[in-house]
Formats: sequence, structure tokens, C-alpha cells
Amino acid sequence: MHEFDEHLRALLPRLRRFALQLTREPASADDLVQACLERALSRWSSRQPDGDLRAWLFTILYRQFLAERRRARRFARLVELFTGAEAAEPSPEAGTMARSALDALARLPVEQRALLLLVGVEGLSYQEAAEALDVPVGTIMSRLSRARGALRRLTEGDVAPAALRVVP
Repeated sequence: MHEFDEHLRALLPRLRRFALQLTREPASADDLVQACLERALSRWSSRQPDGDLRAWLFTILYRQFLAERRRARRFARLVELFTGAEAAEPSPEAGTMARSALDALARLPVEQRALLLLVGVEGLSYQEAAEALDVPVGTIMSRLSRARGALRRLTEGDVAPAALRVVP
């Protein structure tokens, strides 16, 4: 049990880094990691003993993130339905701070960002990433290629391809 505890503690910074990239907010990332760990410990008996703990935890964290996003959208729709007004927007200061903190990776769609983080940063294999995101391995390969291309365009300053080209 002591060895497991050390292994889990070693994974915490990686889980938090992944959660921070998904949520873009430190407090939300911490909450997401805590929810992930609570879920993992409560479902420990269903874990495959020969499975990779790291991949299993990233799967739980990502699915927890998606579930929380769905809940937030439902809540916003309910607020709009009952009040007749849209949910409150973040303050201009918070928006400015968020925009200044974003880099090229953060501008990618969440699916691309999550995939790049799982494979490129966390070192999951294509198979492990496919299991974490619940998609076929071929889909991982094509999405990863598109994500890398999009990241390359963003880092090179090309936000979108030119719609018109000059013909001589």
C-alpha cells in the first residue's frame, strides 16, 4: 500500500497540470483533481489490476471534466429559462487576465488540447489515449495530426489560412 501511495503522490502534479490546462483556472483544476481522486478511490475495486494507474486516472479526470461542463451548460440554460436573462458574464478584469494568460496551446479546442497533453506531455501511448478519450486509435492518430498542425499554425502566427490568394 505504501508503494501505491507514493506512486499516486507522484502523479498528482501531472493530474493537476492536465486539469489546469482543461479548466484554465487553478481553483477549478484543484477541485477537478480532488473529484477525480475521490472517484478513483471509490471505484478502486473496479480497476483492472494489470492496467496502467496513470492512464486510468487521466481517463477519470477527463470524463469528470466533461461531466462538469455538461452540468454547467444545463445550469446556464436553467438560469436563462427561469430568469429570462443569460447567465452572468465574467468581469472585464477577469477576461483580460484570462486572455493574457493564454498561450497557443490554450487556444486549441479542448479535445485537441486534451489529446496533445495526454500524448505529448503525459506520455500516454495512442492506445492509452484512445481508452482515456473513449475513441478508436485511428481517430487518435488523425486528431493528433490535426491538433499538431493547428498548434503549429498558432505558434507561427497563422490564426487562420488565407481565404483569398493572389493570382498573377
